[in-house]
Amino acid sequence: MLATVPNVSEGRDAAAIEEIGRAFASRATLLDVHADADHHRSVFTLVADPEPLVESLVAGIALALELVDLRLHDGIHPKAGAVDVVPLVPLVPQHMDLAKEAALTVAQRVGTELGVPVFLYGLVGADRRPAFFRRGGPAELQRRVESGELRPDAGPGSLAARSGAVLVGARPALVAYNVDLGTMDVEIARGIATAIRESSGGMPGVQAIGLALPGSGRVQVSMNVLDLVRSPLHEVLARVEREAAVRGVAVMEGELVGLVPEIVLADASAAGATIPGVDESRVLERALGLST
Repeated sequence: MLATVPNVSEGRDAAAIEEIGRAFASRATLLDVHADADHHRSVFTLVADPEPLVESLVAGIALALELVDLRLHDGIHPKAGAVDVVPLVPLVPQHMDLAKEAALTVAQRVGTELGVPVFLYGLVGADRRPAFFRRGGPAELQRRVESGELRPDAGPGSLAARSGAVLVGARPALVAYNVDLGTMDVEIARGIATAIRESSGGMPGVQAIGLALPGSGRVQVSMNVLDLVRSPLHEVLARVEREAAVRGVAVMEGELVGLVPEIVLADASAAGATIPGVDESRVLERALGLST
């Protein structure tokens, strides 16, 4: 079995999110749906064997492209398209080749059958990250294509304003976790993100950005933790809390996007730590009936 967590640029229309979820679950098991109105984004967690998973992804992406119009989109999360990222993830490391093969199949079918430009990332895309394509949004991505800097790996050579592009990749499992701060100053969130992310000298395998949340009047540090061995999630959270305290700001809430591997809770328990928003109900192995 493989997992996938397609990110769709729709986080407010409950009926549309439910309909897209049903399409993604046409031949796969839908384990979780995380919708966020401020991000205007939904993350669907699916598992299946490779062939039915590919079919389910193509069906869900097709419907999402029908229902989501980027021209009307005002979410705060960076994005490349109406269906932003589609990562294929092995449940065990030994199956990474299966994930790569499935990712390439999804990319080719989305480009050919749905007529949307596809860019590859991760282990099928020269280790490039989604941020490489997202910077500046779909309009900037189109400019880079027109200038000859980039070329889609599948599909047409230009982005439609309604749908943008789809980023398809293969990667190991990661944890997406957001921390809301008790301030309206987005520069504080950006400063904390800079302090903790690996690319600016922070924690290994941590990606982070600072965002303003219009709905709550707060700001957020939005993170992906790629290396749970060198940077356990409870230690990442503790670092955010320390960086916030230095800046005179309180951490208000923690939010998990999707599910976590069982090791996240085990490591936190061994350290006597708790992680807001993360409990046994959010463990991937438990959702699959594999928990020990």
